[in-house]
Amino acid sequence: MQIAVLKEQNINENRVSLTPDLIKIFQRLNLDVLVQDGAGITSGYPNELYLEGGAKIVSRKECLNSDICLCVRIPEENDLNNLKQESVLIGILNPYENKKYLNTLNNKKIISCCMELIPRISRAQSMDVLSSQANLAGYRSVIDAAEQFGKAFPMMMTAAGRVNPAKVMVLGVGVAGLQAIATAKRLGAIVSATDVRSATKEQVESLGGKFIMVEEEEASVGETEGGYAKEMSEDYKKKQAKLIAETIAKQDIVICTALIPGKTAPTLISQDMVESMASGSVVVDLAVEAGGNCPLSELGKVIDHKGVKILGYANVPGRVAKDASALYAKNIFNFLSLIVNKEKNEINLDWEDEIVNAVVLTENGSIRLEQFK
Repeated sequence: MQIAVLKEQNINENRVSLTPDLIKIFQRLNLDVLVQDGAGITSGYPNELYLEGGAKIVSRKECLNSDICLCVRIPEENDLNNLKQESVLIGILNPYENKKYLNTLNNKKIISCCMELIPRISRAQSMDVLSSQANLAGYRSVIDAAEQFGKAFPMMMTAAGRVNPAKVMVLGVGVAGLQAIATAKRLGAIVSATDVRSATKEQVESLGGKFIMVEEEEASVGETEGGYAKEMSEDYKKKQAKLIAETIAKQDIVICTALIPGKTAPTLISQDMVESMASGSVVVDLAVEAGGNCPLSELGKVIDHKGVKILGYANVPGRVAKDASALYAKNIFNFLSLIVNKEKNEINLDWEDEIVNAVVLTENGSIRLEQFK
């Protein structure tokens, strides 16, 4: 079977779905690796590295005609129409926003696999692209904040006097939030964090952060069975907003990471809250692509609102593209190992497997996932 790596066409996408160092292990699955000309350049992987690894550099047309197509983001409809009939498409396909492509996938009888729908179970951890990418996003958010912040992060004692440490608050304690806490602590900041899930308190404190949350019974069930935050009641949201407002006014840097799968990101920081922060403070909105946790953030821009900078960078994992691509490619390989029968040289979908059932969006001309029908 042939497996192909598509060059990403989205202007904000720097990642690539397979890195040269992993070609050999993909070949162990009896896969011939094709790479579109220039696919890895924006991630720091030129064609030469792919050739040295044993891949073939080909055109986009040849890639689309392969048995398995790898991507980061879903290709445009014209590309989907040119996919080989009954082939496999694997990537972060974002079906919540890309329902318009489902008919095309069905018409071509494409087996489409959404890597972002990997269930959060122990057996699937090595395939979890959301975690691998969010981890880097959390790290990068602190680095970006430090770049825009006009002061030092750690406390410093000098002959001329003391420099006080930066105060950082993280909203949303998922994978990105935890990495943001860890990175800010390593840089010497005083860190606090909040989340609707009371179960995250221990994780925050284990990293040296202070946990702040609304003490309500509702918080004990603030997550879904899959481990994600769920939408809370209006009463809880009001209490949470009041607590955040009181805390944010004292912070130098606020990092927002709160997301609800399939829904617009919740608004956590109002304009009034931003205006309560001191001039020179920084807000990083990692949820900006889903609508944002702050109404003032704009996708792809740094907004200066009355002296407070609001960072709305698109595709933050892509700002660490080389590492993000390497982790993503490993996630894909681990998933492929589950569905490729290398002895028979074919795709084998075991519908008794909960990972396969959670990830396969379309197959044999029909939509398999109820939430997208």
